[in-house]
Amino acid sequence: MRKKVNSDELEKIVPWLGVDIEEKAEKYVKIEYNPNRPDFSSQEGIARALRGLMEIETGLPKYKISESGVTVKVDPAIAEVRPYIVCAIVRNISLNDENIVELIGMQEDLHWAIGRNRVKASIGIHDLDNVKPPFEYRAVDPEGIKFIPLNWTVETTPREILTKHPKGIAYAHIMEGKSKYPIIADVNNDVLSFPPIINGILTQLTAETKNLFIDITGTTMNHINSTLNILVTALAEGGAKVESVKIEYPDKVITTPNLTPQTWSIRAEYVNRLLGLNLSPEEITRCLEKVRMDAKLENGKIKLLVPAYRHDIMHEVDFVEEVAIGYGLYNLTPTLPKTVTIAKSHPYQKLSNLVRRILTGLGLNEVVNFTLTNIREHYEYMRTEGTPVELLNPVSSEYNMVRDSLLPGLIRILKINKHEALPQKIFEVGDVVFYDPEAETSATRKLNIAAAIIDTEVGFTDIKATAEALLRELGCKQWNFHPTSLPSFIEGRAALVKADGKIIGHIGEIHPEVLNNFNLEYPVGAFEYSLESFLERIKK
Repeated sequence: MRKKVNSDELEKIVPWLGVDIEEKAEKYVKIEYNPNRPDFSSQEGIARALRGLMEIETGLPKYKISESGVTVKVDPAIAEVRPYIVCAIVRNISLNDENIVELIGMQEDLHWAIGRNRVKASIGIHDLDNVKPPFEYRAVDPEGIKFIPLNWTVETTPREILTKHPKGIAYAHIMEGKSKYPIIADVNNDVLSFPPIINGILTQLTAETKNLFIDITGTTMNHINSTLNILVTALAEGGAKVESVKIEYPDKVITTPNLTPQTWSIRAEYVNRLLGLNLSPEEITRCLEKVRMDAKLENGKIKLLVPAYRHDIMHEVDFVEEVAIGYGLYNLTPTLPKTVTIAKSHPYQKLSNLVRRILTGLGLNEVVNFTLTNIREHYEYMRTEGTPVELLNPVSSEYNMVRDSLLPGLIRILKINKHEALPQKIFEVGDVVFYDPEAETSATRKLNIAAAIIDTEVGFTDIKATAEALLRELGCKQWNFHPTSLPSFIEGRAALVKADGKIIGHIGEIHPEVLNNFNLEYPVGAFEYSLESFLERIKK
């Protein structure tokens, strides 16, 4: 059963999935979803969830997977390079220019949300009819093979791609220290892709593409399996036929995709205690069915089957949120906590909120980055040096230090949103951490504000207008801009900012080399202030 809804109806119901409305027009609603729901990275994923919430179709979605007979042989040498691969074949797909863009957009969202910018998982989507199985996933010498990559016109070696091709330059750091590089090729030795960098032009998607071969490579099976499950179930929701592929590892053979649901159990009293409700097990079961899970009461607990595309489920507490969504967030009644005092905002929070109100009023959009970052982007890409507060045992090279500036994160956001319309005006209020040998923890936390503007034409005066407006609204009586030289900014177009007698930050036009490092094509103006000197005003 299906139901037609207009944009007005979508605007009302979509937020109850836990997402925000970013923009509404006559024929569409644009949403912003949280990274913890990567299955919302497609229209099909949102529609699937809405069908449950609107009780059009509840319970665990069912998907049929047929055998394709296609195999991928994994070279033993690949274990030292990029050890894991899973694949699928998707047939009877209908593509045009618009939904090719949507598919690539979903691919990039998954690269970021699960793949950690292609480090843990990267996706290759190919026109199956242009290659011939079986396929091989193997390690090659940097100069050991040549092929034409996407958006290129000449045959190129993997080493040349990493130094000359824009995608190669952007993701070359993932291959650092590797003596061999991963390649996926067909039975004729035609190259499908050089993961996680770029596909070959041979399998480029077009409006004529009817059948897809999908590969996901990475460093952990969990991440690549989750990515594949989200991608193929979204395509299946659109009416495509999914087929499995046999992956022949040196020590085992697996068949992917595997859409077997996860098995969980939860306690009704636990759910009620956290939500402040008194729902019966049957009512909780119904709520969970509305969020597309199967649930039944068994031996005093609620047994659950969770769809394979729900990468975000990690603990019993996650189901409390799912029950709340199924119950209806709008049905929850806010109550004051049973405490003997009334809390008030911390001065840091009050100041942060004030700055947010000022800058959103000036037409800027707030972004929130991770406090953790990496030395390459933070210093090398910004042409600066520093003494970072490094992590002793980082999970990945992408997050190996704590930031001491907000600007690199803003420039990275501009890079991620290159496909969006200009101008883009963004800001962030957040913590930065500096190495401080005198502190008990050898580190000191400070509160900063940074803002950036990108457009076809942006000059010093454009960003200076915003920087001055912020100082004026914060109650500064006097400020000055003192010309200076800063590595991240163009010579002669940078200044230190002095407010009420104290140097609080810097401002200027971002250096072309920095823009190049972040693959940006338009000028950027930016500033960053320390907000510490404004705290006393807030306290008073």
